Formats: sequence, C-alpha cells, structure tokens
Amino acid sequence: MSIHVSKSQFKAKALEFFRQIESTGESVIITDHGIPTLEIKPFKQANADPFDALRDTVLRYDAPTDPVGEDDWDANQ
Repeated sequence: MSIHVSKSQFKAKALEFFRQIESTGESVIITDHGIPTLEIKPFKQANADPFDALRDTVLRYDAPTDPVGEDDWDANQ
C-alpha cells in the first residue's frame, strides 16, 4: 500500500520519506491539490538479458527448418 502526501508535506520531510521508502519498499504518491501527480518507489534493477525470462521455455524443437502445416498446430484441434 502506498502513502499519499501533498507537495508541501513532501518538501518539508523529503529525506524522511526517502528513508521510509528504502526501509519498507512501499511507494509514496505525491499529490497536488488532492490529485496524484508523482510516485516515488524503490529502484529495482532490470534483468541484464531480456531473454532470461524465456530461457528453458522451449522444451523440444526437432526440425527447425521444416515447414509448419495446419495439421501440425495443437491449437487448431
């Protein structure tokens, strides 16, 4: 759950909010006249290789150069 604070509250206690975000991992939503305008949340390092998510998902691929026909798809049955 995130905390909602006004711009003026955030300005006065910014370092306190930063420490809170670092320790709890929860985000802080900054509002302007009650309307959310900014979200501050902990930084998460992205995967270095986008193919890591796909690694080991292909179980078997016998003939990669053979043409694929309509009868070869399981989804059509």
